[in-house]
Parts: sequence; C-alpha cells; structure tokens
Amino acid sequence: MEGLSNEANGLLERLRKALEDVAPQGRFAIAYSGGLDSRFLSHASKLFGFTPTLLHVTGSHVGGNEEEGYRWARENGFEIRTLELDPLNVPEVHDGTKYRCYGCKKTVFTALLKEAGDLPLCDGTNHTDGEAGVWRPGMIALKELGIHSPLAAANLGKPEIHRLAAETGMERPDQLPEPCLLTRFPYGMTPTEPVLQRLKKAEEAIRKALEAEGMGAMTYRLRIVSEGHPEIHFDLATWTHLTDREKSVIRDAVVKTDPEFFANISLRGLEKLSGYFDRVTGIV
Repeated sequence: MEGLSNEANGLLERLRKALEDVAPQGRFAIAYSGGLDSRFLSHASKLFGFTPTLLHVTGSHVGGNEEEGYRWARENGFEIRTLELDPLNVPEVHDGTKYRCYGCKKTVFTALLKEAGDLPLCDGTNHTDGEAGVWRPGMIALKELGIHSPLAAANLGKPEIHRLAAETGMERPDQLPEPCLLTRFPYGMTPTEPVLQRLKKAEEAIRKALEAEGMGAMTYRLRIVSEGHPEIHFDLATWTHLTDREKSVIRDAVVKTDPEFFANISLRGLEKLSGYFDRVTGIV
C-alpha cells in the first residue's frame, strides 16, 4: 500500500494471503467483540477488498464499551449482526473450573458458526495469544470447531497489530484490552448475573471518572479475588504513576455504584496484569 514502509507492507501481505486461504471468494464472517484485534481484522479485510460480516455476541459476561464497537462498525460501513447469549449455565462456567473459557468459547462459537451459515468464520486470535506460559483453554475450543485465526496464521502479534492499525489509519489504534467479565472471578466461584452487572457498571464508572478528570485511558482489572473482597488491579507502570488523589477518584467512582458491595474494595499494582487467577492457583 502506498505511503507505508516496506516492512508494514510485508506484514499486511502475509495477512492478505492468510485471508485468501480462508475466503478465496472474498466473503467471510468475523467474531467481532469490538476489541482491537477483531476491529483490525475487519479494517484490514476491507482495505484488501474483502467483504466481512461482523457477528457480535452480547450478554451479561461481555465487558467494555459495546456501543463504541457498534458505532465504529456502522460508521465504517460493515454489516453487523448481534447474538444474545447467556453462558452462565455452561457447566465449566457455572462451576468456575479452569476450563471455563473452553466451555464458554465452545458455546459461543457453536452459535456463531450457525449464524455464519456457509461463510467461513474467523476470529481475532493473534500470534501473541499462543505464547508459552499462558493458559488459554478457549483456543482448544476454537481448534476443535475449525475457527480460522488469520492474524495468528500471519504471525501478527499485539505489537504488530497496534503498529499496522496506526499506519493504516484505523481509529483508536492504541485501544486497550477489555477482557470477558467471567475472568474476574476466582476459580471455583460461580459467576452470577447480578455480580456481573455490578462489575460492568463499576467499570463504566471508572471510564467516566478517568475521562472527567482528564486522566486518559489506563490498564486495570476489577476482580473479585475472594468472596466479599473486590480489588482493582493495575499494571505496575500505571500504578507507580498514580497519585493518591487519582487512586481516591477511581475508588470512589466504584464505591458509588454499590456502596455495600464495594465497601471493602482495595487497589494495588501487579507486575503482570493478565492471568492473575492462573498464577495464584498455580495453573501457569
């Protein structure tokens, strides 16, 4: 593509070839969360001349700003369909086993395959997701169901996706991850819709507080570390730069959403933000 470096064009060419292998006729479906990876896959596909259909699953387990994902898809001319699913009765999810992501992905993507019909179904799994030392049983479900992961097939990881998104003009190329709310519970705990709604409402309050204070987006996770003990976790780079006042603003925003439930909430920084429950239980 004109105006891009040779290296960027080389990376994009790998992705284009991976998509051609999946959809030689140019039409396919994308499991669209509205996160960086599925947005970039949609964006790049359109640049290449493909016609993807975006399939979005919504439900109490979905975190992040869904409206923003819908807005971006509509403004960029994509066809988007929505499926409402409740994975809370999936055995692995209900029991909080270490295979909860497997059970959830199997349920969700089985429904997405049905919705996709004769279109090949792709997801936004990238090369970084398959790194050693990371527990991702959901990827087993994707493999069993024959889901295509063009970003991973093209060996594009998170750094490359951020870079290519910026160089090709995609809006919000620095978008931070907003993982599934089911990952905010310790293994062995049954997630319930009321608690999921509290987490979603509290995270929305954090986003609004950060915006109102001009603090900008930051990386954090609101988790239930044990029964009655919610915590807000930050990566160390963010934590070391937070002032006491900023910490109070964030804490107060959460407590106001449900003073009783979040009465004992605490904040702390972690050397590694993702995979917290995998580490504390010794899975990785």
